[in-house]
Amino acid sequence: MVTRVSDRLSRRAACAHLALVVTGLLAPRAVRATGGPAITVYKSPTCGCCTAWVAYMKKAGFAVTAHDTEDVESIKAQLGVRPAFGSCHTAVVGRYVVEGHVPADVVTQLLREKPDALGVAVPGMPMGSPGMDGGVPERYDVLLLSRDGKSRVYARR
Repeated sequence: MVTRVSDRLSRRAACAHLALVVTGLLAPRAVRATGGPAITVYKSPTCGCCTAWVAYMKKAGFAVTAHDTEDVESIKAQLGVRPAFGSCHTAVVGRYVVEGHVPADVVTQLLREKPDALGVAVPGMPMGSPGMDGGVPERYDVLLLSRDGKSRVYARR
C-alpha cells in the first residue's frame, strides 16, 4: 500500500488530536460553527486574542472547532511546530498546521495552492494581525513552514 505524505500528515494530526482528548489535555467543551473549510483551534481558555482570532475565522466562513487547553505547547510539539515559529494558538485545517494570527485569505490560499508544507505561521503576536486589534499596526510576514524545520515568506502584510 502506498501512503502519500499528505495522508501521513492527516493521520498524524488526527492521532495527535485523539491523544490530546484521551490524555485530558483538551477541555471537554468544544465550540463549533458551521460553514466553509473545517479548522480546529487549540488555545488557552483565558487568551482574548485567541478568542478574537476564532471569531474572525468564523466570520470569514470557516467551520471552527475551538478546544481550550492549558498546554498548547505540547500540541505545537506534537504537530511539529518549532518554538521559533510559535504564537499563542495553533490550528489544523486539512493537512496543514496554522500557527498564530494568520489571515483567513492566506489560509484559503494555502488550501487552494496545496503546497508540500507543514503549514503556515505568523510568529509572535504582531499588532494589526487578525485578533490583535488595537495599537499601532505592524507589518509582518506569514511564513510557509517546511517539514524539515525551514521556512520562507508566503505572504506579507
